[in-house]
Amino acid sequence: MREIVVFSGNAHRRLAESICRVLGVALSSVEISRFSNDCLQVQLQANCRQRDVYIVQPLVPPTQEHLMEMLLMVDAARGASASQITAVIPHFAYARSDKKDASRISLGGRLVADMLVAAGVDRVLTMTLHAPQVHGFFSVPVDHLTALGVLADYFRDHDLTDGVVVSPDLGNAKTATQFSRLLGLPVAAGSKQRLADDSVVIDAVVGDVTGKRAIILDDEIATGGSIVELLDKLHDLGCVEASVACTHGLFVGKAVDRLRNHPMVSEVLTTDTVPAPADWPELKVRTVADLFAEAISRVHAGESVSSLFDGVDPTHGPPQLKLPFV
Repeated sequence: MREIVVFSGNAHRRLAESICRVLGVALSSVEISRFSNDCLQVQLQANCRQRDVYIVQPLVPPTQEHLMEMLLMVDAARGASASQITAVIPHFAYARSDKKDASRISLGGRLVADMLVAAGVDRVLTMTLHAPQVHGFFSVPVDHLTALGVLADYFRDHDLTDGVVVSPDLGNAKTATQFSRLLGLPVAAGSKQRLADDSVVIDAVVGDVTGKRAIILDDEIATGGSIVELLDKLHDLGCVEASVACTHGLFVGKAVDRLRNHPMVSEVLTTDTVPAPADWPELKVRTVADLFAEAISRVHAGESVSSLFDGVDPTHGPPQLKLPFV
């Protein structure tokens, strides 16, 4: 690993440090300063010449600030003659802006992908894109990791009697189906209509949840509005209790209070792709540092990354069974 150099901005240094511990390399320092006119400046504090450079930075609030830090670090590495620059973006926030569903609306996912490539990124390493088609927005290779195995390992230690995996919407049902197969459980899905960014209506649940203990699986939880709406619907249908699991636990706005105090919720599980809320000690957090470190090691060695997830992620390995309503 002598020729690997890893940098991190201010978004999530703890995750970057954990990845470096697994890799057995030091996290190289970065000096990020701000001019009086509010412009940022970045200076990398380690030699990058002909090195394999990895820049770890999830796009979390303040998202635009952290995106600009990433772009400046990439530009600095390119100017320092890095051999290859990989943007390690555990949470790619702009994946939610993936389609033109209104007149004159921006496609933020594609724009940010273009910006990263223009800055000098040679490869992107990310996890659980909100919209998988964002993968195609990049004109450079993208390694798309999944945390399904990490989340499933946690629940394997539970009593899964009368359990059911529930997706908040039909769009996430394929992922929920694969997760249910890992746990040997049936699956159900909500029929969701999004009225606004923080307002949704779930008018039905496809699948049997009566008398069941639900494991609600989502890719990302921001305000928690969709999850609360689903919890209320599950309660009306006779569901006993629910565990809530997600890859990206942003928990912004009223999300912590909504989920921590909801009578249906027995526990909430997430990963450390983003920093965990400091005021929620009961939150269960599982690390993905090992996965990212192994992926970085394989990229550096020119080995397969997708083989990490054979039999775990439906986009890798043999085809999986589909739900009749997907």
